[in-house]
Amino acid sequence: MKTVAIIGSAGIPARYGGFETLAQNLVLNLYSRFRFVVYCSKRLYSKHERMKTYNYAELVYIPANSNGFQSIIYDIIAMIHAARKADILLILGVSGCLFLPFIKLFSGKKIITHVDGMEWKRDKWDPFTRLFLKLSELMAIKFSDEIIADNKAIKEYINNKHGYRPQLIEYGGDHSLVLSDSTDLKTCFKDLSYPYSLTVSRIEPENNIHTILYAFSNVPSKCIVIVGNWNNNRYSRRLYKKYIHYPNILLYDPIYEPGLLNLLRSGCEVYVHGNSAGGTNPSLVEAMYAGKPVIAYDIIYNRITTMDKAIYFKGQEELVKILKEVNKPALDENRINMEKIARTRYNWIKVSEKYAGLFI
Repeated sequence: MKTVAIIGSAGIPARYGGFETLAQNLVLNLYSRFRFVVYCSKRLYSKHERMKTYNYAELVYIPANSNGFQSIIYDIIAMIHAARKADILLILGVSGCLFLPFIKLFSGKKIITHVDGMEWKRDKWDPFTRLFLKLSELMAIKFSDEIIADNKAIKEYINNKHGYRPQLIEYGGDHSLVLSDSTDLKTCFKDLSYPYSLTVSRIEPENNIHTILYAFSNVPSKCIVIVGNWNNNRYSRRLYKKYIHYPNILLYDPIYEPGLLNLLRSGCEVYVHGNSAGGTNPSLVEAMYAGKPVIAYDIIYNRITTMDKAIYFKGQEELVKILKEVNKPALDENRINMEKIARTRYNWIKVSEKYAGLFI
C-alpha cells in the first residue's frame, strides 16, 4: 500500500468545511487501498477529542491553526513531517506552497495540490498577502506533479494563466442527509420561525453576508438563519451588532455537529448562497443534494456548479425583488433541478475514485 499524507485541512473527524469533508471521505472510501496520514490542527481539537487514528488513518496534530497566517507554518511543518512518512503528499490549498521547491528537491515524493480557487482575489487580503498568495499559486503549479481544480472556471483560469491543464475533481454532497423529524428540529432550535431560508458561510465580505442581511431586513415576512463565525473580524462583528435584533433574522455561531447542521438544512425552505470567490463551494453542493431550492450570487463559479438552473442575484435590491416575487412553482422547479444535478455530479464515491487514480 502507498501512504498518502493529507495536508492543509483542519483535520478529521470533519466538522464543516470543504477540505475537512474531502479528507474524511477519501479516508472512508479508500482505506482498503491506501494508508492515510491526516494532519490536524491541535488547537481545533480539545485533548479528549484528539484520536490517534480514524478509520485506519493516522492522525498527526500540528500546534498551529490551519487557517489565517498560521496556515503557512501549519502546512510547512506538515510537509516536512510527511516527506519522511508518505509516498504521496496531497496538499489542500496553496498557503505553504512557497516551500514546495525544497520538498520536491530533497524528498522526490509525488506532490498533488488542490489549489482551492483564486485565493489571492479575496477582498480581505492586503497587497502583500495577495502577492504572497500569487507566488504560492505559481510554486504550486511549477512544483506539483498534479494540480486539482474543483470548478471548470478554475481549471480554465489555470490553463490560461499558467499554461497547465489541471485535473477537474469536484466535491461530493451525498453526506448531506435529509432528515424529516420536525420535532427534533424544534427541540434543538427553539427560536426558529417557519418557513425559513438558510445560509452557512464564513462571515466575510466576499460571501456577501451584508447583501443577504440587507435584503431580508427589508422583507420582514421572510425569515433567514445564517450560521457563521460572527466574532471573527470587524466586518462580522459590525453585521452582528446591526442585525441581531431583527425578528426575522437569526444569527447562529458555527455548528460543528454534522447531525445538527443536517437537521437545520433539512428544515429550510430555501438555501441562499452569497459566495463570490473560490470554486465549487461545499455548502452549496450539500444544499443541492438535500433537494433545496438555491438562490445564489451571480458569479461564474456558482452558475457552473448549479448548471445555470438556480435563481441568481447580483446586488441587494435584486435579492429583495427575488424574495418578494419568487413563487412556489419556481422554487419547486429549482428544487428538482438542484437535486438532480447534485445526485448526478456530486457523489463522494466518484470523487474518491478520481483521487485514487492520481495516487497510483
